[in-house]
Amino acid sequence: MSKPELSAIVLAAGQGTRMRSATPKVLHRIAGRALVAWSVRAALDAGASKVVVVVGHAREQVEAELRRVFGDRVSFAHQKEQRGTGDAVACALTLLEGRGGHVFVLNGDCPLLEAITLTQLESAARESKKPVALLTLELEEPRGYGRILRDELGAVRGIREHKDASVTEQMITEVNSGTYLFDLDFVRRTIRDLSTDNAAGELYLTDLVARAYGDGGSVGLVGAPEELRGVNDRAELAGCATIRRRRIARALGRAGVLLEDPETAYIDADVTIAADVTIHANVHLRGNTVIETGVTIDVGSVLTDVFVGERAHVRPYTVAEASRIGTNAEVGPFSHLRSKTDLGAKSKVGNFTETKNTKIGEGSKVNHLAYVGDGLIGADVNVGAGTIFCNYDGFVKNTTVLEDGVFIGSDSQLVAPVRVGKNAYVASGTTVTRDVPENALAISRTKQDNKEGLAEKLRARGRAAKAAQVAKNPKPT
Repeated sequence: MSKPELSAIVLAAGQGTRMRSATPKVLHRIAGRALVAWSVRAALDAGASKVVVVVGHAREQVEAELRRVFGDRVSFAHQKEQRGTGDAVACALTLLEGRGGHVFVLNGDCPLLEAITLTQLESAARESKKPVALLTLELEEPRGYGRILRDELGAVRGIREHKDASVTEQMITEVNSGTYLFDLDFVRRTIRDLSTDNAAGELYLTDLVARAYGDGGSVGLVGAPEELRGVNDRAELAGCATIRRRRIARALGRAGVLLEDPETAYIDADVTIAADVTIHANVHLRGNTVIETGVTIDVGSVLTDVFVGERAHVRPYTVAEASRIGTNAEVGPFSHLRSKTDLGAKSKVGNFTETKNTKIGEGSKVNHLAYVGDGLIGADVNVGAGTIFCNYDGFVKNTTVLEDGVFIGSDSQLVAPVRVGKNAYVASGTTVTRDVPENALAISRTKQDNKEGLAEKLRARGRAAKAAQVAKNPKPT
């Protein structure tokens, strides 16, 4: 027998004023993902085949972010006025017409909820055949949360919001997490009966739990407080980020990745790391970075959307974005790979070198204090210290081509567009303004002229000038 259809509604319409931010609360990020994206991902991973996100404040921004990440796997319902969680769900139901089975209702600001927990909730609902299942949690300080009301047999009979709770009810420490699974037919049948007769004047989704008590009942599972905590301000955002970072580090360690100091490993959720990789302290791996087996990422490096091939070595304090580092390549220390850098196998980019939109062939080296932008560099090329690719003429970017086997001496400038032919030499200190033929030597130095004894005359002249200046402007005693 096949499982019934499973849908999800994610509530993300609120403004989140306690964040004190121009960024909508649900778009603040943890481990590279917006808060709301964590909720959507949990629902999809738990088996939801349709996810509706209820948007309101800054809806265009929220929709754009989720479309970027999930494409057409999410739909959007607009809650024009903030009239409560019941109204938000009612807005979403119009996009679930014709579907049956169950629907998750999740908050868009709970980034620690895992898919396995939702799967357990769905199993409990199916086995109990009750129209409502919800996750609860025990809190020593439950202020602000809705209290779980149970009957003498322990069955959930309702939820009382904090503003409406009596003094006795406020003593209850089991609270509502805001995570539910509803039978869709039950929701459609009962949500129209919700009332604003409460302290907030809103339509409470929680009132459906009391309705379910006389219509099949509810099943309440006590969850882990760490997993069900939400984000309301920057402090809670940082706290949740720490927990998520530790989970990622723990999972990587179990998968064969050596994290020298897991507490300082900042690794985004969508980073892919193979086994037998070593990551040293204070490394940041962001976006869709991919690290293949045998790689070492050394102290303080920051990689964003970077592919790192097998056995490559990223030395300390390398910064790279939207680039590719080939097999057995070596980068750093203190290198900057800007976007569209492509390093071939066994190539090297070293100390204080910056690259941009450049392909560097197998075995080639750009070791020291160089800028290589808009370049095509062949195999076994050596680019000396202080070399600059002069790629920008004030209007457009131009390309420098170094064919296989080229040697570029230190302190050279290559004024693009220019090509240096195979196995050619460029002498140190040369400014290259036109193409260099294959196997040629390019040199553009001015003639050196040594003036015997002139150094002492220059020093004497300097001392006399300094003495005259002091006599004219003596220091105060």
